[in-house]
Amino acid sequence: MTDLKGKVALVTGASRGIGRAVALALAGQGAAVAVNYRERAKEAADVVAEIEKAGGKAMAVAADVSDGKAVAGMVAAVEQKLGPVDVLVNNAGLAIIRSIDDLTEEEFDQTIAVNLKSAFLCTRAVLPGMRKRKWGRIVNISSGAARGAGGIGPHYNASKAGMEGLTRGYAARVVKDGITVNAVAPSLIETDMVRSGLASSPDRIPLGRFGTSEECAQAVLMVIGNAYMTGQTVALSGGMSFL
Repeated sequence: MTDLKGKVALVTGASRGIGRAVALALAGQGAAVAVNYRERAKEAADVVAEIEKAGGKAMAVAADVSDGKAVAGMVAAVEQKLGPVDVLVNNAGLAIIRSIDDLTEEEFDQTIAVNLKSAFLCTRAVLPGMRKRKWGRIVNISSGAARGAGGIGPHYNASKAGMEGLTRGYAARVVKDGITVNAVAPSLIETDMVRSGLASSPDRIPLGRFGTSEECAQAVLMVIGNAYMTGQTVALSGGMSFL
């Protein structure tokens, strides 16, 4: 278990799915949690209400995390209400299912901006404070598509492979500041993205079922709690692949 009492966590894209589960798990370990969302205000408010009902502290904060000014405003709002960010989970993501013949330049750019650039922008915004305090945890939510073909498209593959490169690049440069940077890479988790048609059944998963958002959250807590682990990617695939 990870004791996060007195810590402040920011989870991007936390109104539903994996982000929601991560936000609830962090709150369960004592962190005050900022629940970022872009459009789903009600769902984000529901996550905050659930945390507060359990005795925790949380806030919902709207921001397009692919925009630098919006990210700066989001982090400032979190610092004002909850305090400096100690734990950052870059979970916000976009999954536009396209064939290589149908993929447009605009869709490629949008995917890179939301999935990869956002992780850079959010990390850049919270890193100075973490370095000053000599403690920080950054977890990037990647995907099995970073190494395999996946079912979404090459734009998604590129964004997630880039996220894992970003993870290693930062990890190597901030480890002496007491900050760890790791990635968690789920495959076929039972979320809206999977249920919408990415995989109709779990037949090709050796374990025989889809993963859960809560299992992803467990992996996030694991890497946050391990001060000796940095620059690593933890895969959750039910036995489909091995790093």
